[in-house]
Amino acid sequence: MNRLRSLNLEHVSPARLMRPEISRRLPSTPCAVDAATLTLFRRWFWARKPDAGFVLTDFPATLLQAKVFDEWLDARAESLDAVILADAATAAPAVTEHYRTLGFLAEAAEYIA
Repeated sequence: MNRLRSLNLEHVSPARLMRPEISRRLPSTPCAVDAATLTLFRRWFWARKPDAGFVLTDFPATLLQAKVFDEWLDARAESLDAVILADAATAAPAVTEHYRTLGFLAEAAEYIA
């Protein structure tokens, strides 16, 4: 992670994006939370400068989020450089397999110095 910190990348996480929305009492059902997360990330993604680097933490957390995020990247003619699995115990197997199939899954050891 030190290697990533040395780069000039925007770090984005659901927790950071959700803080301003908490006072609005987001619905607590899993589908509503997933939809709210996608809404917040959509707002961030389309507002950022094209080709600006970023590091996402805890997103995408579901296969639906991963597929929607892939569509956003395609719409802007962008692609991922890598998906780094930091904690295999908490990662969603479907998301891991999705990015492994696409060839983006990288070993954390390659990026941790």
